[in-house]
Amino acid sequence: MAKTVSVINQKGGVGKTTTAVNLSAAIGALGKKVLLVDIDPQGNSTSGYGINKREIESSTYDMLINGVKASDVLVKTRFENVDILPSDMNLAGAEVEMIALEKRESLIKMALSQIWNDYDYIFLDCPPSLGLITINALCASDTFLVPIQCEYYALEGLAQLMATVRQIKRLYNPQLELEGVLLTMYDGRLNLTNQVVDEVKKFFPKKVYSSTIPRNVRLSEAPSYGEPIMYYDKASKGAIAYAALAEEFLKKQ
Repeated sequence: MAKTVSVINQKGGVGKTTTAVNLSAAIGALGKKVLLVDIDPQGNSTSGYGINKREIESSTYDMLINGVKASDVLVKTRFENVDILPSDMNLAGAEVEMIALEKRESLIKMALSQIWNDYDYIFLDCPPSLGLITINALCASDTFLVPIQCEYYALEGLAQLMATVRQIKRLYNPQLELEGVLLTMYDGRLNLTNQVVDEVKKFFPKKVYSSTIPRNVRLSEAPSYGEPIMYYDKASKGAIAYAALAEEFLKKQ
């Protein structure tokens, strides 16, 4: 049965989708069967894998709201060992529709349960909010991974995130644990970066990955070509960083 990991931070622009896309690809390249679930209405993970959102027949919206089976939404990517459940803009209104549904906090869990045995790892790229879709993701997950950018406001909102996690553990998913914290947009030459790293390590002792993700132009370019960084430019700093993260992630399993 797949280990399911939510990639989550309610703060936007922290490298959440970049991490979901590139960690999935790097783990797939190491021989593990991976499913990436795009539950962000912006659908950036979907386009990051070169999938045209206008051409998909059904999306994670249909899976959650219209009862379409996950296996019928699934798209096989052209990248090694990675499948995706794509998203589209319909998902933007899904939270309002979900309120009326039974077991609304467990919709993702029920949908994924049919395909759990087909994968080694399932990653959920969550929206930048702590709404009902994110709650669904955490209810369906074994662990959650938090990307944090090395900037002044990095820790803002983390107390709220952890309070939400504690609530979900208490009410729905007592097994939910923190997988790890990933420092993104890292530049070790800056004093501010080192201060943020120290603060994050105090906040999450023993949970911060030693692999860090640098600011990297190639990493920013890759999504516009619809390719994870390791396929777009394997020699780039970004590709090397995500390859190291994938190995560190797998070692801890």
